[in-house]
Amino acid sequence: MSAILAIDQGTTGSTVLVLSRAGRVLGRAYSEFTQHFPRPGWVEHDAEEIWQVSRQVMAAALADSGLGPGELSALGITNQRETTVLWDRATGKPVYRAIVWQSRQSGEICERLREEGHEPLFRERTGLLLDPYFSATKIRWILDQDADLQHRAEAGELAFGTIDSWLLWNLTGGTASAGAVHATDPTNASRTLLYDIRRHRWNSELGRLLDIPDAILPAVQASSSVFGETAAIDGIPAGVPIAGIAGDQQAALFGQTCWQAGQAKNTYGTGCFLLMNMGSELPCSQHGLLTTICCDAYGRPAYALEGSVFVAGAAIQWLRDQLGIISDARESETIATQLEGNDGVYFVPAFTGLGAPNWDPDARGAILGLTRGTGRAHIIRAALESIAYQTRDIVESMNAESGVQLTELKVDGGASENNFLMQFQADLLGVPVSRPELVETTALGSAYLAGLAVGFWDGPEELQAMHKDGQRFQPAMPTVRRNALYADWLSAVSRTGSSNRG
Repeated sequence: MSAILAIDQGTTGSTVLVLSRAGRVLGRAYSEFTQHFPRPGWVEHDAEEIWQVSRQVMAAALADSGLGPGELSALGITNQRETTVLWDRATGKPVYRAIVWQSRQSGEICERLREEGHEPLFRERTGLLLDPYFSATKIRWILDQDADLQHRAEAGELAFGTIDSWLLWNLTGGTASAGAVHATDPTNASRTLLYDIRRHRWNSELGRLLDIPDAILPAVQASSSVFGETAAIDGIPAGVPIAGIAGDQQAALFGQTCWQAGQAKNTYGTGCFLLMNMGSELPCSQHGLLTTICCDAYGRPAYALEGSVFVAGAAIQWLRDQLGIISDARESETIATQLEGNDGVYFVPAFTGLGAPNWDPDARGAILGLTRGTGRAHIIRAALESIAYQTRDIVESMNAESGVQLTELKVDGGASENNFLMQFQADLLGVPVSRPELVETTALGSAYLAGLAVGFWDGPEELQAMHKDGQRFQPAMPTVRRNALYADWLSAVSRTGSSNRG
């Protein structure tokens, strides 16, 4: 027997799957890690904790699989994108906590660049907006915390990476003297505000605008290629090729086999991310979407339109951890179905601002329409419905942008297992929602990329034949009703923006 190990390093935890050539899950493990909120709107992680948790989960999944020595053919990595780590090459230690993609702490840097008139250049070169979401302004913020860090960065003593690069570095030795590999792939590089998506290389002009030296940037190579081999680590065999890397949303697009222009998927995780493959033609958005790099059927660069929702499943986690009105996310489905409707209660979970298509980093969350009759079930249902409403916001923009009306939405991610949410999503969009048998398509995509690189699978045709549909949700809500609900949602969103807080 031989298999592929896939690490899915997400915002709240790390998942590892061990997959056979037939696509069967041989082993699985998961563990959460600590979320740090040092100030309102700031979100940070301990990068060393991420590595330790991921390493332990890898070892647990391998043990669960029952694989013997030498039976692991390759390893793939997929990761929370934009989350930024800077570390010392000699010691392998981070110089600051990882700043998470959700975090707003570099907002002033973005505003300064906008005021100086640089946003059109960033937009043209990278396909992105100037928003704290992306990595480059997070790098600048970290370097500004200590006067010595800029000098060390220019001297090549520091390394920058998104979480894929951080895991790759540690898997291949952890220090420069041990030969650790400092690299990334185009899907992650395209989320930094420093990568030219037309020329497929780092753009020094953009780096100079932020005073970020080229010396800290990782090498960029194809998503499906051998980046290096594992070093000897407890529970993980040495010499395994690390052969596939992609940002989590592009990995999910690949795992859903959305390889043709016009195919789209939505991943329901901590956030919510809808990507439409646009093929080899680079689209320029006029409707608040992002242009990003994805993968074609062979793991080579292609283009996609993307709409990003910052808070989706995280809203349910908030109900559990901050409000304490549920003890498990799975309760939300049962409780939401106790009501026949939302009774006019809307929850806009703008905890870290609003993403696409509004792009308001200063918006804050709100629950509207409360009455004396509002109870726990209303809040829970409104939180679930907010995920579907935010997705419709993106679909409306994507239909206008692409000129293609979405006829089916492929879905995945943990929250896609909530049947109430998926049915409401189909009702609100008026198109079928298709959930695969294996919803962990993010890990699946990274496994596919790694397996193709080492010849574990013969080609995309074999992967397509393995793809298994699960449940299909058909829209059942009358058009007048769905549009009335959506109009009320838009009204709620308009009352949460920064312009309404005086």
